[in-house]
Amino acid sequence: MDVEIPALVRDAAARFGAGAPYALKVLAGQLADDPDLGVPSRLPGIRTVLVDGDLFEDCPALAVGYLHEPDRIEIRYVALAPSAEPDGVQEAERERELPADPDVTAVTVREVADAWRRITRWLRDNAPDSFAALRTGADLAAVAALESELGVRIPVELTVLWLLTAGDDGSDGRGCLPGNRALLPLDAVAAVHRLKTDAQAHLDSANAGRPEEERITVWRPAWIPVAADGPADRVSGLCLDTESGFLGRWSRYDDHPGDERDTLVTYLEETADALEAPALAPRDEPGLIGGTLVWRSSIDPAREGSWRPLK
Repeated sequence: MDVEIPALVRDAAARFGAGAPYALKVLAGQLADDPDLGVPSRLPGIRTVLVDGDLFEDCPALAVGYLHEPDRIEIRYVALAPSAEPDGVQEAERERELPADPDVTAVTVREVADAWRRITRWLRDNAPDSFAALRTGADLAAVAALESELGVRIPVELTVLWLLTAGDDGSDGRGCLPGNRALLPLDAVAAVHRLKTDAQAHLDSANAGRPEEERITVWRPAWIPVAADGPADRVSGLCLDTESGFLGRWSRYDDHPGDERDTLVTYLEETADALEAPALAPRDEPGLIGGTLVWRSSIDPAREGSWRPLK
């Protein structure tokens, strides 16, 4: 059985410690002998296995997700294992029921993983400062805890993205998404959701005395904040409507109405397309200032002379 470890996964593992890539290599050998070593996850085709960090020098306990196909195995992500009991990942996953259509979900898993791999591969090769600012992936227990806090079912596409990267700390004050938006860390997701939910609760009190057609709704519990307009920004950004599946805008001041009409998958795929073929970028043009990805729409006029468009 062939076991593939993509370069980006090896790079991600190295961030956890010098011994983590070696631990992955050892795990790959074990998976070649026993492809069913891990436990099934809620992501169709993806199994999760825990790596005991005590067995390797300079390596923490890891949770590794891998795609098991009939003739091959591909390690898809690596994250810190839950700090609680060793079966924490399994318990978190038991609480999350499989979606009704696993075939459709399996496609979504692949689409998100492939689009994000294209984005991060480009960043690694062309904008190393932006690549270094990406956080390592969250573990499944952390995503399950966030879901419990929000009280909203987290869609599979967002779960996959967070398993790959749990936030963007930004380079030179800029995130890597179009407009230099930055993926929110999980704690910021919870904070923004709580802030907006509380604000809507105050509006609901005022709405009680109004006719239905005059009631104001600026936030719904089913909306999950995904990205902010900058790494340090908690004022505005993009959220995912878990009911419609489309991205929309959120703002503390409720001044960005309207729907982006992108799914998370199409948004990531268009971002990857824009980086690989900038001449065809439909909305924003990518470029570089040093080792940082800077999209044209967010160039500081004082530094415009340092900006280099991509060829």
